[in-house]
Amino acid sequence: MLKKQIVSTKKRSLLSAQTINFAVIGDSHVGYGNSSSIFKNLLPKVVGSGNKRFIIFGGDNTQAGANHGNNADAYYKDFKDTVTSTLGNIPYKASIGNWEASTQSLFTQYLGAVEGKMNFPGTQGKVKYVWLNCALGRFTPGSITLLKNLDEKYYYIIDFHWPLKVSGITVDSNHVLSAAETAKFFAAIPAKVRDKVLAIFTHHGHLFYRKLTNIYPGYTQTKFFVCGCSGDYKCKPNGDRGFYNATLTINGSAVNVDAFKVAVT
Repeated sequence: MLKKQIVSTKKRSLLSAQTINFAVIGDSHVGYGNSSSIFKNLLPKVVGSGNKRFIIFGGDNTQAGANHGNNADAYYKDFKDTVTSTLGNIPYKASIGNWEASTQSLFTQYLGAVEGKMNFPGTQGKVKYVWLNCALGRFTPGSITLLKNLDEKYYYIIDFHWPLKVSGITVDSNHVLSAAETAKFFAAIPAKVRDKVLAIFTHHGHLFYRKLTNIYPGYTQTKFFVCGCSGDYKCKPNGDRGFYNATLTINGSAVNVDAFKVAVT
């Protein structure tokens, strides 16, 4: 009888566990070289691999700042049209990158707010998605305020463009936030929230990097990711070009995020 009860409990646990598939895409640089066609080829692979509930675009979505922004409107329109026609009803959010910083008003017009917080789709508000603005290599006051006001009642997935300077990172130091800016980010998060930050996704380095524990003092379980690129700008099709297939798993009080790169040549 006891054995049957244990089996039944396990079955109920499996049934109650919830897995939400999402994807993270960085640095498509639409408007540069052959980026538009490369991105148009890559995006259906993202949507076609698993039942995606949410897509994150991590900045430098367009090469909007090139030529003093003369073609920015066309580049944003090209990116937005590709995304909406390919994703259909799948919700998405884009962070702002350094190549978009000088065209922030157009970014907002096409892709929404440059920093904010929302319910992560499919989680009934239990997990929040936070995107920040560090397009110029430093966090805006608004982004720091967002972090300071995070509530311990929820779990968080955070995205922004520049990678943090964490121990062991292999990204070119010119494409990593300063130690001071990194410290400012981590210090802004309330102490009671630190074990609720499930994952931090960053970009800008044009390669893949994962650090799954102890990314910074006080953040023992938070996972840290740098995403590869998805366009033609400084993007080598040898494993650096691609995206993350990611999962958010909720099983009672246990909540977990993981992500694995998918290379696209």
